Amino acid sequence: MLPLLCPKCGGEMRIIAFITEGPVIREILGHLGEPTSPPRLMPARGPPLWEMHDGGSDGIDPQAQPMPDYEFD
Repeated sequence: MLPLLCPKCGGEMRIIAFITEGPVIREILGHLGEPTSPPRLMPARGPPLWEMHDGGSDGIDPQAQPMPDYEFD
């Protein structure tokens, strides 16, 4: 569903204003029953297994992930 289409009639809607004041936004969200504060940040993940250095062992690690077939930018 496109965000700028009316859910009732399917007509095109347009943005006529932006609300930028924090207290007003929190009041509107509270009235709608939505959370008024951002979600808690989760801890960062560790590096992929293929970037981890092994402790000097030359054996094959069965949990190691293969290098991807493509490069990231």
